[in-house]
Amino acid sequence: MTTAELRQDHLGAAARRAASKVPQITVYFWITKVLTTGMGEATSDYLVHDISPVVAVIVGFTTFVASLALQFAVRRYVPWVYWLAVSMVAVFGTMAADVLHVGLGIPYVASTAFFIVVLTVIFAVWYRTERTLSIHSIYTRRREAFYWATVLATFALGTAAGDLTARSMGLGYFASGILFAVVIAVPAVAHWRFGLNAILAFWSAYIVTRPLGASFADWLAWPHSSGGLALGHGPVSLVAAVVIIGFVGYLTVTRKDVEERVAARSPGKARHRHRHTRLPRGQRPLPDHWLPDGDAQGR
Repeated sequence: MTTAELRQDHLGAAARRAASKVPQITVYFWITKVLTTGMGEATSDYLVHDISPVVAVIVGFTTFVASLALQFAVRRYVPWVYWLAVSMVAVFGTMAADVLHVGLGIPYVASTAFFIVVLTVIFAVWYRTERTLSIHSIYTRRREAFYWATVLATFALGTAAGDLTARSMGLGYFASGILFAVVIAVPAVAHWRFGLNAILAFWSAYIVTRPLGASFADWLAWPHSSGGLALGHGPVSLVAAVVIIGFVGYLTVTRKDVEERVAARSPGKARHRHRHTRLPRGQRPLPDHWLPDGDAQGR
C-alpha cells in the first residue's frame, strides 16, 4: 500500500467516525443519560402499577422495538432519534429486570448476578468480533447492534442493582442514590487523575448511571411509607421527560455533541492537500512518515 493510499485510508476512517451513530461524550450526554434512567424507572412503575401489567409490558416492548428500528434506520446520529431509543430502552429495561423479581420471584441478588453475566458475555463477544469496545467506532450495523445490546443489559443490571441496595440491603432510595453518586465518581476521577483507560472508565460510569438516576426517581415518587417523597410516578416521569426534551432540543440546535464531518479525498488530492483537510476537533493531520492503519484510529 502506498503512502497516499495509507493517508486516504486514514481520512476514510475519520469520515466514518464523523458519521457515527452515537453522540460525542460531553457533560450534556451524562446529564441527559441520568435523566432518561430516572424517567424510565418512573414511567415503568407508573405503567405497571396504574395500568394492567400485561398491557404495560406490551406497550413497553412495542415502543422499545419501534424506537430501535428508527435508530437503525437513520444513517447518522440524530439527537431526538437516539435519545428516544435510549428512553424506550430505559422503560423496557426496567420492566425486564422487574419481571424476574416480581413476576418470577427471583431475588435481586440473583437477578443482579444474572445481568452481570449477560453484560460480560456481550462485552466479550463484542470485543472478540470487533477488537474494540469504543463507542466512537459505532459506524457499522454490527457494532451498533452490539452497542444497543450493551445499553439494554446495562439498564436491566442497573435496575436490579438499585433495587438490591435500596430494598434487599435496606439502604433506602435516597441513600442508594448517594451511594451510586460516589461510585460513579470513581471511574471519572480514575480516568481524569490516574489515566484509567477511557473505554473502561466510560462503560463503568455508564452502568452506574442507571441505579443513580433510578434511585433518586424512586425517592421522589414512592410514598412516605416506602421511604419516598410521595410525588408520584406519573408527575416524576412527566417532569423528567420535559427536561429531557429541553436538553435534546438544545443539542439539536447547537450540535454540541456532533463531531465535525470529514470529507474523504482521492489519493492524489490527499497527497498534496491533506494538511488542509478539515479533521474532527482535536485531531491533527498525520506526518508523512507515520501513518497507522485507518481503522485502528477508531478503536
